[in-house]
Formats: sequence, structure tokens, C-alpha cells
Amino acid sequence: MDTAKSPNRWLVFSTFTIALLLTVYPLPLEIAWLRPQFIPLVFIYWAMTFPHVMGIGAAWLLGFLTDLITHSILGQHALAMVVVAYICALGYQRIRTYEPWQQALWVFVIVGIYQLFVNWVHNLTGHSAVPSDFLLPAFASALLWPVAYTLLERLRLYYRHR
Repeated sequence: MDTAKSPNRWLVFSTFTIALLLTVYPLPLEIAWLRPQFIPLVFIYWAMTFPHVMGIGAAWLLGFLTDLITHSILGQHALAMVVVAYICALGYQRIRTYEPWQQALWVFVIVGIYQLFVNWVHNLTGHSAVPSDFLLPAFASALLWPVAYTLLERLRLYYRHR
């Protein structure tokens, strides 16, 4: 694999580890429903940057790890992450040409679809979610996207040849 076009694997692993930790970091109940979806957010960045590395398998593994650490139904987040990976694989060439604030609209849609699948599986088990709150994490993720994109891009460029 060409080193100029391959990611620093420790950097990718570190960013996903931080995203997993932020996913389970306790928040007050008043703002917990506004938590951005960090794992899809980081995955979208890496899938746009290195689509040959971040595919369906990586998405499924991340979703399965999310299921394990959040004590969710096994496969709930894995299914949603596979859908995210599929959408990213279809549109990464188009999405990465946009400015970060324009990409935030795509992130809103992709994370909204992620939330839709997570809530769908949650509802299939007989638990009901509050319908008005399921898009708020997508909105928070879209607002966070320009900052996350800039931070991840700078980290990637800094550690490119290390």
C-alpha cells in the first residue's frame, strides 16, 4: 500500500478510541439528548479521506463495539454503521469537494439516517423512543462537523509521515 495514500493506523485507532470514550462519557440528563454521534462523525471523516480503508467491515466492527460499550442490542449500531458506510462509499467523491460547512448538511443527513436505523431497531424490541428527540443528535453532529473536520484534518496532516 502506498504510504502517501494510507492512513497512520495509530492515529485512526486513537480517534476512534476517543470517539468511543466520548460516546459513553456521562452527561447531565438535561443535555444528554444533545450528545453528538461521535463514532459516525469520525467514521465519516475517515471514510471520506481513506475510502479504500474505511469500508463496510470497519463500520460493522465500530458499530458492534458501540453496541458492546453502550449495552445496546447487539447489531443495532452495527446495522446503522453499515448503512453509513454504504452512503459514504457512494458519495465520498462528491462530499469531500465541498467546504466543511456544506459537508455539515451531508453529515446531518447521514447521522439522521444513522439515528433512524438505531431508533427503528430500538422500537422493534418494544421500547419506544421520543420521536421529537431522535434528530437532535444529528443536528448537534452537524454543528460539530466543521470543528471536528478541521481538527482531524490537522492531525492527519501532522502525522502523515510519522
